[in-house]
Parts: sequence; C-alpha cells; structure tokens
Amino acid sequence: MLTKTLKNESYTEYQSEKELPQEDIELLQHARDACKSSYSPYSNFQVGVAVRLGSGKIVRGSNQENAAYPSGLCAERVALFHVGSNYPNEKILQIAVAAKRAEESEFLPVTPCGSCRQVMLESENKQDQPIEFIMRSGKNSWIKTQSCKILLPFSFDASSL
Repeated sequence: MLTKTLKNESYTEYQSEKELPQEDIELLQHARDACKSSYSPYSNFQVGVAVRLGSGKIVRGSNQENAAYPSGLCAERVALFHVGSNYPNEKILQIAVAAKRAEESEFLPVTPCGSCRQVMLESENKQDQPIEFIMRSGKNSWIKTQSCKILLPFSFDASSL
C-alpha cells in the first residue's frame, strides 16, 4: 500500500485486493454483481457500480446501452441519479466500479469517463463532503481516492459560473 498526493488530493494504491479493508472488498463485490444487469449488446463491455450511502445502504448501477449510442448511460450516472432521485437526503460515502467483457470472467482495470467524473464531482459538491472512489488500476492493483476531485483536477463547478 502506498499513499500519494496529486493536486492536493490523496489516493492510495494497493498492490492486491486483499490489502483493501474488508468493507471496500464487499463494496467491490456489489459492483461486480451489478455488471450482471448491464445492457451492453453493442460494446459487450459490462460496467457495474456500487454506491455506499451514509445509512449503510448499497445502491447499484450498470451501463445501459442503446443503438443510438448517445442515448445510453454509464453505470456511474445510473447509480448516482438513482441515489439523487430516491435518497436525496442521504450522503454518499463511497463509490466502487468494476468492468469486464461480456463473455469473460476476469474483471479489468477501468476508469470513469469525463461525464461521470463531472457527475461524481457535482454529487460531492452538493453534499459538501468528499466521496471515496475505488477502481482497479492494473492487473492486481487498486486505487482508492479520498475524494472524487482527484479524478477531475481542472474541474468545472459552481465557482466557475
């Protein structure tokens, strides 16, 4: 385990999933399970997300594609918009993401797209509290951020308006 700082935000890199706290491993399993509900007949790339709320509730999301590509939605936004609609007063504590190819069992390194990073940052700003983010970064390595801000260092937020 190695903690690093980038743009005044810290993250920790783990060389094995086993180094992660048990609570994080459980959240990752929820993200993996969320991949099963992915609708991805075009890319065959299944993405699942698990969001831990302040109450302890876990909300899942998966990518939902459409033949008209811009009409689909990423797993992160599916989960976060569900939280905003159904649990508007709950704080989001953590987000974990997992991804794999449809016909394979191995999970792959994945990072959120720019739109998802912006939505995560907006969620963090809205609740005025950082959200931890967990993602696979290599064959056996994992990154855990202390805030979503590190994922979008030159971000656009309310202070930009």
